[in-house]
Amino acid sequence: MKFSWKTALLWALPLLVIGLFVWQGAFAPAAVNTGRNTASTRMTYGRFLEYLDANRVTSVDLYDNGRTAIVEAIDPELSDRVQRLRVDLPIAAPELISKLRDAKISFDSHPPRNDGAIWGFLGNLIFPVLLLSGLFLLFRRSGNVPGGPGQAMSFGKSKARFMMEAKTGVMFDDVAGIEEAKEELQEVVTFLKKPERFTAVGARIPKGVLLVGPPGTGKTLLAKAIAGEAGVPFFSISGSEFVEMFVGVGASRVRDLFKKAKENAPCIVFIDEIDAVGRQRGAGIGGGNDEREQTLNQLLTEMDGFEGNTGIIVIAATNRPDVLDSALLRPGRFDRQVTVDVPDVKGRLKVLEVHARNKKLAESVSLEAIARRTPGFSGADLANLLNEAAILTARRRKDAITMLEVDDAVDRVVAGMEGTPLVDSKSKRLIAYHEIGHAIVGTLVKDHDPVQKVTLVPRGQARGLTWFAPSEEQGLISRAQILARITGALGGRAAEDVVFGDAEVTTGAGNDLQQVTSMARQMVTRFGMSDLGPLSLEGQTSEVFLGRDLMTRSEYSEEIAARIDNQVRTIVLHCYERALQLMREHRVVMDRLVDLLIEKETIDGEEFRQIVAEYAHVPEKRAFPAPAVNQQFIPNKKRLRIGGVFVSVGNLRLQ
Repeated sequence: MKFSWKTALLWALPLLVIGLFVWQGAFAPAAVNTGRNTASTRMTYGRFLEYLDANRVTSVDLYDNGRTAIVEAIDPELSDRVQRLRVDLPIAAPELISKLRDAKISFDSHPPRNDGAIWGFLGNLIFPVLLLSGLFLLFRRSGNVPGGPGQAMSFGKSKARFMMEAKTGVMFDDVAGIEEAKEELQEVVTFLKKPERFTAVGARIPKGVLLVGPPGTGKTLLAKAIAGEAGVPFFSISGSEFVEMFVGVGASRVRDLFKKAKENAPCIVFIDEIDAVGRQRGAGIGGGNDEREQTLNQLLTEMDGFEGNTGIIVIAATNRPDVLDSALLRPGRFDRQVTVDVPDVKGRLKVLEVHARNKKLAESVSLEAIARRTPGFSGADLANLLNEAAILTARRRKDAITMLEVDDAVDRVVAGMEGTPLVDSKSKRLIAYHEIGHAIVGTLVKDHDPVQKVTLVPRGQARGLTWFAPSEEQGLISRAQILARITGALGGRAAEDVVFGDAEVTTGAGNDLQQVTSMARQMVTRFGMSDLGPLSLEGQTSEVFLGRDLMTRSEYSEEIAARIDNQVRTIVLHCYERALQLMREHRVVMDRLVDLLIEKETIDGEEFRQIVAEYAHVPEKRAFPAPAVNQQFIPNKKRLRIGGVFVSVGNLRLQ
C-alpha cells in the first residue's frame, strides 16, 4: 500500500483521540490523588472518634474540602505501631476541628488540585475539532472507494465505468454471428476515426444507436467492440444505476455523465438495459414528477437539447423496445435501431470458432455439425455449451473434448442435469408409451420435424424426453406444420388412451393440452387459419401502465367469441383423432419400440425410423446429421418464433 502523510494523519487522529480519553479518564484523576492522599486501610467515623478520645491519633490531613481524612493513629493490637488510615468524614461535622485543637493534635487541610479540570477543559475543546477533522479526511479518503462512506457526499456523481481508448479488450473479430449488425455499426467506428469523410458531404452521424435483441445475443459485447475498434474513451453504465431513492439524483448523474463525456470527446457512452429508465412517461401513479421520469427528461435534454454533444455517440441496449418512450426513439436521439438477433447456422459456426480458440478439441469434433444441431441458440448459449463440454471432459479425465461430451453438454444445457434412471415398473412403461407416442407421430406425419432421440433418462423435471430437429432454418411455419405439431404433442395422450384405456390416462399430458390449446387459439385469432377467415381477433389493449398492458378488451361480439371457442375445439379434436388413428394402426410397432426403449433407455432417430419402416411407410424428411438435439418434450413452457411473432408450442421446446 502506498504510504503518504495523509494516510499517516488519517490513522493518527483516531489514535490521538483514544489516547486523550485514556489520559483524561485514567491519568488525570490520578493527579488529584497524588501526595499523601493514600491509605491502605479504611476506618469508620465512629471508630475514629473513639481513637481521638483515647489519645491514639497523632496527626490528621484533610482532603477534598474536608470530606476525606488521612489519619495516623497508634494501634495497640499492633505493638503500638503507627498506622495510616482513611476516614470518610460526614458533611456536617463542625465540632471536629475544635476536638482536634483541644487534643492538641497536628492537622492540616489540603485544597483540591485543578489538574482534572484543566484536562477536562482541554478534552472538551480539542476532541470535537479532532473528531470533525478525522471524519472529513475519512470522507475525502473513501470518496473513490466503492461502497465507502465518501459516496454519501457524491450521490449526484455518475457511476459509469470509464475505459480509455481500446482497453475494452474486445474487437470486431471477437464478435461473431451478427454480421449485419457489425456492418451497421462499422459506420460509427469510421466516423470516430475519420469524421471528415462524413462532414465533407454534409452527412451527420446518428447521435444514438439502439441495440435491440433477445438476451445473450451479444449487444454489450458489440458495444465494447465498437469502442475497441475506434480507439476512443468508453463510458459504460446500466440504466438502473441512474435511479436512487433520493429525488433528483438520477438527473444529476445524467448531467455528470455527459459532462465527463464532453471532456473526453470523441467518445462512446454505453447505457445497458435502458428500459429501466426510459419507459413511457405518464404511465406511473405519481404523475410526471417521479424520480425515473425526471431522469428520463434529463437524458432527453442531454441527447438532443439546446446544447449539442459533438463527438458523443450514445449506444443503448434493451430487449424491451416496446416499452420505451417515443421521445427517446425519435430521430435526433436514437436515430437508428440495430436488431441483434440469434445467429443462423453460419453465424453459429463463427461463434463456435471464436469460443473454441482456447478449447482442446479432438479431431473428430465438427463445429459445423454442432452449429447445425443448435438452431435457436444465442451466442451466450453456444459459449455455455462449449464450456459445459470442457467441464465434462475434465471430469472424465480426458485430454480433449470429443463429440460425446458435446452431445451430453447439449442435453444438459437444453434439458438440465441427468437424473437417476427409473426402475422397471408400470410407471416406467407408461412413460415409455407416452414418449413413443410422440415419436411415432413425429415420424409418420410428413410435416412434422424428424425424431432425433427418444430417451427414458430423466433430465430436470422431465421423466422422459423426445427430441426433434427441424429440417431447415425455419423463419415461417405453415398451417400444415402447426397442425402436425399439435398432433405430435397429442401423441402421448393418444398412446395412453389406446394402450391403457380412457380410465387410466394420467396427468402427464396436462401441459401438452395447455400448449396445444394455446397453439390452436392463435391459429384462429392471430393467423386467420380457421373457417372464420383471415381475421385478427385478438384482444385490443385499452390502457398501458408502466409500459405493460393493464387490461385488454375484445373487439368482437359474444357470438364471435363462441365461434372462436368452437373452432379451437374442432382443431384440437381433429388432431387428436388423427393421433388416435395412428396409435391404433401401429400398435404392434409401438409395443416393440416400448420394449426396446425400456431395455436400452435411449433410441436414436435413425434406429427409430428403421424399425418403424419395417411396419409402415415413413415419409422422407430432410434432416440435419444425427444426433441433432434441439427440441424436447418437458413440462416447462417455451415459445416458438413463427415469422416474427411467438407461438407457444405445447411441450415442444425449441432451443
